[in-house]
Amino acid sequence: MTDDDTHHEDEAPRAPKPLSNNQKRKMRSASRLYAVQALYQMEVGEQGLDRVRAEFLNHRFGMTTEEGDEFVDGDIDLFSNVLQEAVNWQAKVDQMTDRALVAKWPIARIDPVLRALFRAAGAEFVATETPPKVVIVEYVDVAAAFFPEGKESKFVNAVLDHMAREARPEAF
Repeated sequence: MTDDDTHHEDEAPRAPKPLSNNQKRKMRSASRLYAVQALYQMEVGEQGLDRVRAEFLNHRFGMTTEEGDEFVDGDIDLFSNVLQEAVNWQAKVDQMTDRALVAKWPIARIDPVLRALFRAAGAEFVATETPPKVVIVEYVDVAAAFFPEGKESKFVNAVLDHMAREARPEAF
């Protein structure tokens, strides 16, 4: 019998392994997707920030569907921060988005999912230190998740590039 085969009842349980950088990246990406969903739900369902945030943290993060699909746990701090900053900076972000859209398409006329996406990304541009190019790539991926068949990803890329250059010109 080797030492590995024996188990002593007085041994302390092992701490969970630290997350790999890839796991952390996936959690941040999931948080951005959840933030877009939450902002959409807040607008369409006319629900408040605290209620929607609690629903996502308690029921959506790490959820398993009836079909057995597992949702990735999100980065709670990033998720909460994006939601809070999107609410705090909504007027400024909506104005930035309007300037990035063609005149015929004010933000009020675009798809509510895209509006939520622009608000989440815009919050990161104006209120975080995340490099704008990272924010753009992440939210273009979110757009592709919501609109896998469409041209929305290219549209999102163009709008976010314009917004990022306005919000953080020193990064370009």
